[in-house]
Amino acid sequence: MNAVTTNGKKRELPMNFDIFADLRWRGLIHQSTDDAFLPGWLMSGRRTLYAGFDPTADSLHVGHLVAMMVLRRFQKAGHRPIALVGGATGMIGDPSGKSEERNLLSREALLANVQSMQGQMRRFLDFDSSENAAIMVNNFDWMENYSYLDFLRDVGKCFPINVMLAKDSVKNRLERDSGISYTEFSYMLLQAYDFVYLNEHFGCELQTGGSDQWGNITAGIDLARRLRGVQLYGMTNPLLTKSDGTKMGKTESGAVWLSRERTSPFKFYQYWINVEDADVGKCLRYFTELSRDQIEALDAAVKTDPAKRESQRRLAEELTRLVHGDDGLRRAQQATEVLFGREISGLSDAELGEIFSDVPSKDLPRSRLEAGIGIIDALVEAGLASSKGEARRTVEQGGAYLNNQRVAGIDAKLTPAELASETVLVLRSGRKKYALLRFQA
Repeated sequence: MNAVTTNGKKRELPMNFDIFADLRWRGLIHQSTDDAFLPGWLMSGRRTLYAGFDPTADSLHVGHLVAMMVLRRFQKAGHRPIALVGGATGMIGDPSGKSEERNLLSREALLANVQSMQGQMRRFLDFDSSENAAIMVNNFDWMENYSYLDFLRDVGKCFPINVMLAKDSVKNRLERDSGISYTEFSYMLLQAYDFVYLNEHFGCELQTGGSDQWGNITAGIDLARRLRGVQLYGMTNPLLTKSDGTKMGKTESGAVWLSRERTSPFKFYQYWINVEDADVGKCLRYFTELSRDQIEALDAAVKTDPAKRESQRRLAEELTRLVHGDDGLRRAQQATEVLFGREISGLSDAELGEIFSDVPSKDLPRSRLEAGIGIIDALVEAGLASSKGEARRTVEQGGAYLNNQRVAGIDAKLTPAELASETVLVLRSGRKKYALLRFQA
């Protein structure tokens, strides 16, 4: 038996756990080099596999999370994952799935991105266990001193140009006016050599990745056969898309990142709470470690009582806890409850700004708050009442709220003690009409 940990609780998976069947049920196998051979091969002993992540930004995003969770599932089933951060390939740019040439990053920017991504990966993989500890590598370490001439002699001679041109990642670009540069055309060689290197130095025999990586993965398998006479294997997972075929993990403001600096725990949580019913079952399978029975029960709940959004809530909880920890989940849930009228306290200016990003706000001098500003004047200043008479009626009828607490009377004075955060007061008229007053020195 192999002990694994899920959210702090140990559970046991048998060493002969059929990881291939589990991935197939979860919809996480798009292609593989040998559907008949791989299930038995994976169950017959501990295997080493890898997935690569190019450091084009200082954070992983939701699209990366599919491949990262596949590595995590393999490790929990007793196998040994390698997480490769492409310090070298990131300098080139992968043409797969891209319609235009990437902007090349500086060495300094790439190094910073590598270090940031490596830190994030520790949340998903166990790099410390004695039996099947994950390995983290950077392909810059073995490519930095590989001379161009030696690389062409050793690796380039093994790549027939007609085969490279037939790869979808290249063919699709050649059909566009922008074409493809020799730099990006060479990317396939670098990634293929990664697979050979990892096989030689770590016994890696399986590569996983998104379906757009199929050409690069099979190129590595071909190179290993030509160069070393060894048989390697490949498997891809589907790209993360919605039921209508559009890319998932995008918002109006951009990608959903795993870094709290780029996407806060609140916004991350809200993204999954708002997933469509047609997509939530797939997301539960891709991203959570809930059992088949649990997920199928949630699937049934979507059909019988969709208004409760039980599946979305469970998805948001599981994923936010995984990515941002228990504290991140707690703060995201607290911020969400504020939207539904919970008393506001213990939040920062930044958190309130995210919760009420679409709410009107007005800046006032701090001195006015220190002198005490009446609730009637505050409602007018915030634009929640067009006149003092209207503001008075709102308070008298019980429709005025300060930080989601009903204002008791028209004589209420607001002071720094009433601030909801460092500088913000949250005012509300009726059930849903909010405004913010910000008091700056």
